[in-house]
Amino acid sequence: MTTTVAAYAAPGPKAPLERTTIERRAVGEHDLLIDIAFVGICHSDIHQAREGWGEAVFPMVPGHEIAGVVTGAGPGVTRFRVGDRVGVGCMVDSCRTCDNCRAGLEQYCDDGPVWTYNAVGKDGRPTYGGYAKNVVVDENYVVRIPDALPLDKAAPLLCAGITTYSPLRHWNAGPGTRVAVVGLGGLGHMGVQIAHALGAEVTVLSQSLRKKDDGLRLGADHYHATSDPATFQKLAGTFDLVLNTVSAPLDFAAYFSLLRTDGAMVNVGLPEEPVEVDLRRLAGKRRSMSSSGIGGIAETQEMLDFCAEHGVAAEIELIGADRINDAYERVLASDVRYRFVIDTATI
Repeated sequence: MTTTVAAYAAPGPKAPLERTTIERRAVGEHDLLIDIAFVGICHSDIHQAREGWGEAVFPMVPGHEIAGVVTGAGPGVTRFRVGDRVGVGCMVDSCRTCDNCRAGLEQYCDDGPVWTYNAVGKDGRPTYGGYAKNVVVDENYVVRIPDALPLDKAAPLLCAGITTYSPLRHWNAGPGTRVAVVGLGGLGHMGVQIAHALGAEVTVLSQSLRKKDDGLRLGADHYHATSDPATFQKLAGTFDLVLNTVSAPLDFAAYFSLLRTDGAMVNVGLPEEPVEVDLRRLAGKRRSMSSSGIGGIAETQEMLDFCAEHGVAAEIELIGADRINDAYERVLASDVRYRFVIDTATI
């Protein structure tokens, strides 16, 4: 039997979010019912609610940085029990049979994963995200939040944390490597902390030095302003990995020049408009340009355990649901340090 749940939704493209109700499916054989305590606001919520990435499904309940507590479980559930602290990230299902799914790379499912919101589930119903009182999710797409992580500060790890952790691990950030993080925002502030905890030498590349003290406090060894042309001359050929966290077009040729031989620039920010890349700037030193999505379920759990062990968590501003629309505007103005998190008790 479905249940009616209070939520905040965008009724149409670019429309302000408003309080409403949605229907959650009945708890199935392998499902968990999760009371949502906190949900982060991700820039991708704004991209999708405003159709910046293309046509979307409305009404839309955003939110894929979900932290809460299990309050119900189907009879076939084996991995969790009522009372467990859990999280739900960007996806809630996948085909489970393709090579990527079998390899623990559900985020790259050949059929496409079922996203937590702005998607259609296998039951043919639209998926609704975490700007709501509760959610029903298959246990195989749920992760455990360690006790060492406060739920409010853990919520952004379900997207911002894994989005930066996955490429840092894949491209072998660690002792003896030099990593540059472009941008010190919701993604960037997690990338700095994680790269530092992995043992890399970390540099922040930001438009200005306005957040320098924060960057150094979070674990950066160096901080440079990209608005200063001398930065690119000084740092030419320095980095093994440049992790680009911004969602705006860049002068990619300038950033390629910062890479050492065999260095890689990996993009996790997704601009709404196409970008141009001059491949000639890559060939000289066998440099590469790539991108990365989130992580699979096992890697997301690994990330949470790593963050708990190393004292890594998001820096947040906790807000009530009535401030969601204002928070969206502040995200676009880069006026948040560093992640808005909604207290769902206010929905």
